[in-house]
Amino acid sequence: MGIEPIKSTRIYEEIVRQIKGMIAEGRLKSGDQLPPERDLAEKFVVSRTSVREALRALESLGLVEIRPGEGTFIKKISVEALIEPLALVIMSQREAIGELFEARRLLEPSIAALAARRATPDELQEMERILAEQAKEVAAGRTGLSQDGQFHAAIASAAHNQAITRIVHAIMDLLTQIREESLNTPGRPTRSHQDHRRVLEAISRRDDAAAAQAMRDHLVAVEALVLGPGALGKPKGSR
Repeated sequence: MGIEPIKSTRIYEEIVRQIKGMIAEGRLKSGDQLPPERDLAEKFVVSRTSVREALRALESLGLVEIRPGEGTFIKKISVEALIEPLALVIMSQREAIGELFEARRLLEPSIAALAARRATPDELQEMERILAEQAKEVAAGRTGLSQDGQFHAAIASAAHNQAITRIVHAIMDLLTQIREESLNTPGRPTRSHQDHRRVLEAISRRDDAAAAQAMRDHLVAVEALVLGPGALGKPKGSR
């Protein structure tokens, strides 16, 4: 396994670091079983207690599964599992929120373009249904937050790329509170629905360039509302 003897005073953290590194490098893959605690302790030259603490830490990170009576196995690492811990701190860090919006601006216009080329008739019909529901919600004086998320998720699904779908779901989940706040701004739900309608019209006529531009315009407007118009494109760390 290429294990190094432990020299750190925080022993279990060093074990975690090495095992995470082996997962990242592909030396440990989903479904692989780790050696028993005794063997790991001998390889790392540490106590079994330190190994046990490290395995518990890895389990809490969602990287391994400890099966009583069977052993410890490397879990399948999903995009959600990697991104979800950020939700604990993301809302208190304005810069991080800006980076998520930047990620959306980089990803979602291209996703809309893919959807324009790949969406099936059933997927287009589902997008129409979502926007009809959003229109009802907005007309009733509500935000349409649920339909907003469903629409972006439907476009991601229509791109027919599982990795893209997972990334978009994760980012949208992290931004739920911010999206809700923006949709509570007077007039914003109506504008959001109009933006969505323009995106869908472009996707429906298979105009990938127009779909990308419509999505980009929509995201820029939302980002300007949340972070202020001066935040768009501002270098990291600038004020």
